[in-house]
Amino acid sequence: MATDLVIHKGGCHCKRVRYSVRAPANVVVWECDCSNCAMRRNIHFIVPQSDFELDPASEEFLTLYTFGTHTAKHLFCKVCGITSYYIPRSNPNGIAVTLNCIDPGTITHVEKRTFDGKDWDSGYSQSEISSFSKLS
Repeated sequence: MATDLVIHKGGCHCKRVRYSVRAPANVVVWECDCSNCAMRRNIHFIVPQSDFELDPASEEFLTLYTFGTHTAKHLFCKVCGITSYYIPRSNPNGIAVTLNCIDPGTITHVEKRTFDGKDWDSGYSQSEISSFSKLS
């Protein structure tokens, strides 16, 4: 997969939450089966926090939800309810960007991987997910 980074734009359904993210055009996405991701049918790719830029005007529309270890920070729009990105438990130094919240035109290929969120400790140790928020 190419490692050249492009700028992807995205956000929530009502467009009050908007961001830019630097990531390859060819992304590796994760489908997690933890209780939260499974209910939302969440599929996301992970980038270092430094490659993510939230539009400052979006902050007033975000609200936070945590559970369990409270490590994951699920941020969603107060208006439309969409979680277009969040801070994942697997990568607290990264950002998980919801694939379907990226504006069309900049993603050229998607490689889908699964993450065993039901057995989180095993899923974490058996995957390479933690490497996706490391700076290249």
